Amino acid sequence: MERPLEKFQSLLPLGYLYLIVLGIMKESLYYYQLNINILKYCSLMDVLISPIAELTSSPIIIYATLFLLAMSLILQTVLTKNSEKEWARKILGLKPTEIDLQKDEIKNIVIQQSIVFLMVALATFFVGIGLSNGEKVAKKIQNNDLSYDYKFNFESDKQEEVFLINSNSSYYFYITKGNKNLKIAPVGSIKTIEVTSSKKNR
Repeated sequence: MERPLEKFQSLLPLGYLYLIVLGIMKESLYYYQLNINILKYCSLMDVLISPIAELTSSPIIIYATLFLLAMSLILQTVLTKNSEKEWARKILGLKPTEIDLQKDEIKNIVIQQSIVFLMVALATFFVGIGLSNGEKVAKKIQNNDLSYDYKFNFESDKQEEVFLINSNSSYYFYITKGNKNLKIAPVGSIKTIEVTSSKKNR
């Protein structure tokens, strides 16, 4: 029982590092299309939470993630059962001299390959999300096809109807009605946020 636990604990830092890399890729690609260097406006926790928040943001993304996990498990099962066949050995990267490997050794290689497959698939998935979502928002801004579904009440008692692009623990990214320029406001400068009727009725 101790060995698997120790192995899991040793992999945790790599898992955190992978989440950070995923978050940086997605956020950077998204905000780059809006001419924002997001790394100047986010904390490490924002980057770490970003992939998790994205995975749970809609049923479609949840199903896609579950599909990737299922494919990884299926790949693991298929390669383990067919580890003696030439095509499976090529996928596993086994040399011709590595014929007499024990089952546990083959299983470890298969697990490593499955993890690599899952990591690459998730990275591709998040890169696609960052690019597509950023492009959609950029086109909306360019074509002035914006829905001003929020009203910001600032600490200075100023009110603005806004199209909310996104937010994190420190900043709001938005565009005000009648102005195409993207604005960035610290969270502390906004007293309350109202959801307008157009958003409620959707």
